Amino acid sequence: MRVGTFVLAAQFPGQGQAEALHRAVRSAEVAEASGLDAVWLAEHHFVPYGVCPSAVTLAALLLGRTRTVRVGTAVSVLPNHHPVALGEQAALLHLTSGGRFTLGVGRGGPWVDLEVFGGGLEAYENGFPDALGLLMDWLRLPRVPGRGAHGFREVAVVPRADELLDAQGERPAGGPEVIVACTSPKTVRLAASKGLPMLLGMHCGDEEKAEMVGLWRTAAREAGVCAEAVENAGHVSAGVAQIGDRREDAEQTLVKAMPGWLRQGLDAHVTVDGRHRVMRDPVAYTEMLCGIHPVGPPEFAADRLAATAERTGITRFALLTEGSGELAATEDNVRRLGTEVLPLLA
Repeated sequence: MRVGTFVLAAQFPGQGQAEALHRAVRSAEVAEASGLDAVWLAEHHFVPYGVCPSAVTLAALLLGRTRTVRVGTAVSVLPNHHPVALGEQAALLHLTSGGRFTLGVGRGGPWVDLEVFGGGLEAYENGFPDALGLLMDWLRLPRVPGRGAHGFREVAVVPRADELLDAQGERPAGGPEVIVACTSPKTVRLAASKGLPMLLGMHCGDEEKAEMVGLWRTAAREAGVCAEAVENAGHVSAGVAQIGDRREDAEQTLVKAMPGWLRQGLDAHVTVDGRHRVMRDPVAYTEMLCGIHPVGPPEFAADRLAATAERTGITRFALLTEGSGELAATEDNVRRLGTEVLPLLA
């Protein structure tokens, strides 16, 4: 079982943006000290839901401050990036961190980001497969021509992501791990066709995640992905974790703090084309998350994670630990997740 934190850098009501970012950095440092496997960094623009606009930039900072924990993006929103620029950054972090970086990418949403960064609805609605293909070419090949909306003459890839040196000065095969955020069957099939593992959202329960894993396996086999890669795909399940001495206490911590953050954060999203949005009820959503994720005493949290792994086949977790909105409480939550829950999963 591999358990990591999912860091949104959430700005709770009454907090400043620097405060949210400081909590994000501290929680990552505590995650490493507490023996957790990874830190996963979200990326958002123009909203207090999460105030980190560049997951790769924050990843670079955290990779420099840590020595053992993996750091990944969950996710870098591909329609807002040029695939080559993102590929170059991923290769740089992979090579300079000793292979501790994971690049997570996703399609994002129909937000005003698309207008600001110039991709437009076309990049969101139709451009993701070509952009992902170009990104993967950049991370695997020595020379790459453009494709789709990103057309250019063939150029050399510098630095090459597959030139990572190990402790013996040798070059193990492959570049950085790449995962794909999947919320639809279409994206599941796209990830599977390339043998790329999935990141599945915290709004999904075990049954839905199990169905998506099953679809991925079928599509991967049909695409000719080797049996070993299908069997050992490192899918990641996102969720919420709040450790408390009693289940009621842990739930109350989240129900008290998260709805205010969700309300102001989700309300701030603006669609690029004025399409109607249906907002989740913040209290009901928080209660739903408490009901399906490890929220409670250490033994309960461990049992919940083990049950999810058994039902879905997923053994990697990215768990939101900042749901209290408070620095000290977040640090304590991360610490307890690493020192009290993780040993029960060994």
